[in-house]
Amino acid sequence: MLDEELITVEKAAGAQHAHALGGATPSALGDLNAVQHMGSHLARGMRGVFEPLLRRQPRIAAEPVATKSFDAYLDERGPGLSSITLVSMAPLNGQAMIVLDGALVLEMVDLFFGGTGTVPDPMPGEFTPTAEAMIGRATAALAERMATAWNAMAEIDFRAGRSESNPAMLSHIDGEERVVVTRFTMALGEGRSSTVDILYPVKALKPIAGVLGAKVQSRRGGGDPAWLGGLTRAVMNVKLPVRSVLAEPVIPLAKLMALQAGDIIPISFGPEVPLLVAENRFARGAVGAANGRAAIRVNRIEQYDDEDMK
Repeated sequence: MLDEELITVEKAAGAQHAHALGGATPSALGDLNAVQHMGSHLARGMRGVFEPLLRRQPRIAAEPVATKSFDAYLDERGPGLSSITLVSMAPLNGQAMIVLDGALVLEMVDLFFGGTGTVPDPMPGEFTPTAEAMIGRATAALAERMATAWNAMAEIDFRAGRSESNPAMLSHIDGEERVVVTRFTMALGEGRSSTVDILYPVKALKPIAGVLGAKVQSRRGGGDPAWLGGLTRAVMNVKLPVRSVLAEPVIPLAKLMALQAGDIIPISFGPEVPLLVAENRFARGAVGAANGRAAIRVNRIEQYDDEDMK
């Protein structure tokens, strides 16, 4: 389990410790073990960013970290509509980038204002002012979660800045510049999923390379990153039966045996009912209606400790 991982790094106060680094090669930052560990924690924090905007709780998982050129990253994403938000990372030089799928942004807008999450087909060529405001809100909150997640390694002040939907407008970024890509897969239900990417320029992270490659002790073995990424996406789309028990009335056997069609059994339930997944209590919520159908509004997710999950 993620909570069983122990990370042994020395916090880089002010992120200004000096390190002997050598050349700016893809391996200049080492194995990035600590970055992978940080991404797992950030995935949990991201739920608090997107749940209020999507009006539902997404399932988010971090994929294996990768290092590639910025041009290679853009080629991999393809030409579809997306938002690239520049994020300052003081006291380090350079800017990180938060990349949101255009479909995810438009779905958030529709759900936030009471819709069903409909995404236009075909996709528009640019974002509306409302969509741009949604991007600003999401990336500002995400930058705060990034600072919290990084705090175990270095004190970095992440601040979201301007956003672009056209990579050509990012002319100050060299296409050959290498970036560390942390990808998060977000399952939204009904087999749909999206990705949120956070890119860190390698040259900006070089001053703290020593802590980024710190070994992470885990009970789990390693694996092929591509295979693990594919497995993560597949698992996030697995469908599980979810049910709720509104009431469990208790009646004497004599009355049960005497029941006839038309008889009424009174029931009552409290302000909250349990939400069960595979016979385990997962959440609690209130019974109501949404879009003309009965529904349960999730009020809180049940917390489990390590012993509960074994």
